[in-house]
Amino acid sequence: MTSPMICAVVVTHRRPDDLTKSLDALCSQSRRPDHLIVVDNDHDERVRDLVAGQPIPTTYLGSRRNLGGAGGFALGMLHALSLGADWVWLADDDGRPQDTEVLATLLASAERHGLAEVSPMICDLGRPELLAFPLRRGVVWRRRVSELRAEAPNEDLLPGIAHLFNGALFRAETLEATGVPDLRMFIRGDETEIHRRLLRTGLPFGTCLDAVYLHPQGGDEFKPILGGRMHTQYPDNAAKRFYTYRNRGYLQSQPGMRKLIPQEWVRFGWYFLVSRRDPAGLVEWIRLRRLGRRERFTRP
Repeated sequence: MTSPMICAVVVTHRRPDDLTKSLDALCSQSRRPDHLIVVDNDHDERVRDLVAGQPIPTTYLGSRRNLGGAGGFALGMLHALSLGADWVWLADDDGRPQDTEVLATLLASAERHGLAEVSPMICDLGRPELLAFPLRRGVVWRRRVSELRAEAPNEDLLPGIAHLFNGALFRAETLEATGVPDLRMFIRGDETEIHRRLLRTGLPFGTCLDAVYLHPQGGDEFKPILGGRMHTQYPDNAAKRFYTYRNRGYLQSQPGMRKLIPQEWVRFGWYFLVSRRDPAGLVEWIRLRRLGRRERFTRP
């Protein structure tokens, strides 16, 4: 039986040192990717040379326009499909697999459970016992690996749950069903949009509890409200807030996500008016949501 062709796709922008560590981990897997595609949103010769020096076949796609994570992954995914990939494995420049068995473990899990997509647990680079991104289950947030494992004791898979794109492994046919990320997202929300589309296909997917992808902590943006019973997202700079709130306005106008709108207004209204005492912040949040809902995707 012919071994499936796996293409790894990495998107990078001005982080050559982090990228070096990421590529080292990707190319050291016991089941190596058959081809590595790096989309460089800065068209940096140092990155091109770094990619060319890897021990597996590579393609360097340097973009003279910053396509963001959304456009970068879209370009890389389409190139992987054009090469004949059976599976597409996604990675970021500031994260990496925890050990050499991650890809083999993900592939085995996908085949064992008949999955269209499988993700690893995404854990804090400095404290792997913590999740790098909190996972909401209803109104309860999971922040520790132990809490996630408790969701499926004695099992290796959390079905129907996945955090994209860090370490996510997609079948080629799955990308034909979901499409690739929307360039208009640029950054923030592109992974949520693909997750939304994946849910609506009805295809099976999940998180493999035996595989770990390490990533810098991203949970600091999620601020507790109502005594910690709920959280809301407040990125640390204006550019991130722009893309986060505008893109959420668009996403929550789409089928499958509209049910979240009432909860969104309660959470952000409470956060800006009660927690921050920042009416102007709420007005700006409303303005950005409205831009997304009206599909005004010009960059700031």
